Amino acid sequence: MRTRFYSRREMLARTSTGFGLTALSALAGEPSARRPHFDPKIKSVIFCFMSGGVSHVDSFDPKPRLARDAGKPMPMPVKPTMFNDVKGIMPSPWSFRQYGQCGMPVSELFPHMGACADDLCLIRSMTSTANEHAQGNYVIHTGQPFLGFPNAGAWINYGLGSENRNLPGFVVLASGGVPLGGIGMYGSGFLPAEHQASLLYPEAQEALNNIKAKEGDRDQQRRLAYVATMDRHYTGGGGADPQVETAIRNYETAYRMQTAVPELMDLRGETEATRRLYGMDSANAATAAYGKQCLLARRLVERGVRFIELTCLMRPSDPGQIGNPWDQHTALKEGHTEMALQVDQPIAGLIKDLKSRGLFEQTLVVWAGEFGRTPFAQGANGRDHNPFGFSIWLAGGGLKRGYVYGQTDEFGYYAVEGNMTVYDLWATVLHLLGVDHERLTYRFSGRDYRLSDVHGRVIRELLA
Repeated sequence: MRTRFYSRREMLARTSTGFGLTALSALAGEPSARRPHFDPKIKSVIFCFMSGGVSHVDSFDPKPRLARDAGKPMPMPVKPTMFNDVKGIMPSPWSFRQYGQCGMPVSELFPHMGACADDLCLIRSMTSTANEHAQGNYVIHTGQPFLGFPNAGAWINYGLGSENRNLPGFVVLASGGVPLGGIGMYGSGFLPAEHQASLLYPEAQEALNNIKAKEGDRDQQRRLAYVATMDRHYTGGGGADPQVETAIRNYETAYRMQTAVPELMDLRGETEATRRLYGMDSANAATAAYGKQCLLARRLVERGVRFIELTCLMRPSDPGQIGNPWDQHTALKEGHTEMALQVDQPIAGLIKDLKSRGLFEQTLVVWAGEFGRTPFAQGANGRDHNPFGFSIWLAGGGLKRGYVYGQTDEFGYYAVEGNMTVYDLWATVLHLLGVDHERLTYRFSGRDYRLSDVHGRVIRELLA
């Protein structure tokens, strides 16, 4: 005898009146969250991605040696750079001061983030395997330098599901556009397509209008019932087709988003004090727009979305730099000043707002670019890419606060203590979510893959 397996959708169709109203109501109430491997410290992740590569020696890793040896050649081997235009050692244009009870040094670029120093878990020894933007963006998002592998948000969505059936588990607030490398870095790779990112554009009213159904609710339900009937005819003869199953699940999510997304985007209930906290009243349009992303990130966390990524907006002074606005091969001072003004107050406002609402302990904020920048100059006043040692920070539940992990050499070129990889980063994030990174696997092409690959380890020194 041949065993016949039914998908949940086939079973629903055979044991009720079909997809229609009964099916829709059943699916709308169906839980999608899955149990973690152990008690989690957090429920959601907000990834503030600084596309283009923030200079760590100008932000969170002060190096007095750069000022002492300004203009001199590097006294150590210099690896090939993006443009191989290597000049002398370049001191930072910004001063640093110590913030908080922890005394963490932060550049004057980030006074608002500096004021949150006692909440930050700073990593000064991050490394990457890529020295080019598109590859670096894929590495930080997926662990691999090329297309076809799942984003960390897709892995988390696959492993844990969403706590809100009306919203996707993985959302990108895409006001800033897609970083270099393209939309594939937000994809689900070989995981089911339902786990890829849903891109929301907070500034595009027409995109929100398109979410709403043109016809009445009952007419739309009839259309969905017809589509489901066609799908059942397609899958009924030989079992469920995973691609069709995924497509149907995406239809269902889109149906439920029609009411959830407009409510999410409606900020009329937010107070003026909250808007000011995020910098939404700023005369700088980029600050106000990034502040809106940060506020929406908090609202998504409140609604149970697992993974939210924010995107940096292009610089008005250099609109051609879409996708990598932190990339200053020339005019470092002007470019980094402009970008810091965009993100500093909104991100600090996000941290403060999460704390005031009791959400900080269940949320992890990740601040990172794809790599850092060189301690020596490129040309007269820029810095090239540096994947060999740079800074990122984490903040939220389950972590030490006001803590600095790892270090680079006295020039800020190479990580020399506590070297950390992207695999280590995501292994640690998964651990905070209650997921054993070695058990979260997916078999593809004869191999069990995981987000942390075979290299990752939980950095327990970061844990509270």
